[in-house]
Amino acid sequence: MRLSIAIPIYNFAEFIVETLDSIVLQARADEVEIVVVDGASTDATPRVMAEYQARHPAVRYERLPAKGGIDRDMATAFALTRGEYCWLFSGDDIMRPGALARALQEIDSGCDIYLSQHMEFLSNGRGWVEWPVLTGDKAQTFELSDPAERRRYFESAANTEAFFSFMGGMINKRASWDRIAFNEAFDRSCWAHAARLFELMPKGLKLRYVAECWQDRRPDNDSFMGGGLVKRLALSIDGYNRIADTFFGHDSVEALHVRRAVRQEIGIGSLIMGKFVCALDPELESRETLDRLASKIFEDFSWKSLHGRLIYATSTGRRIRRWDPEWAAKEERKALMRRAQRAAQGKA
Repeated sequence: MRLSIAIPIYNFAEFIVETLDSIVLQARADEVEIVVVDGASTDATPRVMAEYQARHPAVRYERLPAKGGIDRDMATAFALTRGEYCWLFSGDDIMRPGALARALQEIDSGCDIYLSQHMEFLSNGRGWVEWPVLTGDKAQTFELSDPAERRRYFESAANTEAFFSFMGGMINKRASWDRIAFNEAFDRSCWAHAARLFELMPKGLKLRYVAECWQDRRPDNDSFMGGGLVKRLALSIDGYNRIADTFFGHDSVEALHVRRAVRQEIGIGSLIMGKFVCALDPELESRETLDRLASKIFEDFSWKSLHGRLIYATSTGRRIRRWDPEWAAKEERKALMRRAQRAAQGKA
């Protein structure tokens, strides 16, 4: 089997059929296996998958006895497949037409990891856009065990997707992935898979960047948002700082570019959004945590960081109503609903 597509899910009954349809229509059973790994969903996932398998018996469904969390369930999903390469695909995204054929062509070159782009839906009337991973629009290959090649790669990172934050954007060679065991220290961080690949870099990791969009990322389902916006920002800011510091050291050039990519991805706008939601719902959103994250994201000395600190210190959350009134109105409705739910629970 040349390629496995492993889809770890939890309570994705409303999304998984559309995701699978986008893949099954492109797959040949003699080349590709499709495995859905369910982390003990509590919604209608088992029924939905039973109905889907009746129509498409080649699709495997593995239901785990208990939810292991995204990190452990991703590792389990990889282990339950058999292909020479494994594409860990998001259970709520859509594979673009022709993407699977291109992936099969690319893996003939034998690299350890293939990284693609995706289409992202932006609010405020901007619509679907190609989301960058590296600066420039050319396919490139990097040997990340070589310090000079690694530096060139890290310098070209446009955001944390260059550092494997988007599961659906990468295809991994099994023989390489299995050289590093699951790192228990990163369990429940949401980035154990990225930590595994960072740990592999000095030992040998040949990466092929494919400057093509192979999936559409669903715009209305960020499964990491359950704890609120500030905690979501902390996942990326704290998480990637920790990975870079652990494997390369805080003062390394690698860590410097990881911090730059995080800063570029998060942007001042997300921090001002954080101020807005902290004012709306201080019981859910922590302003103290947000201020700490802002200090961390702008810790490196540069004029851009100084400017970012100034904008963060002087901007109010109310500016978001002018920048993105649609998003602000949605967050206000959600905060009202949460307050009403808490009030009802208090009366009960």
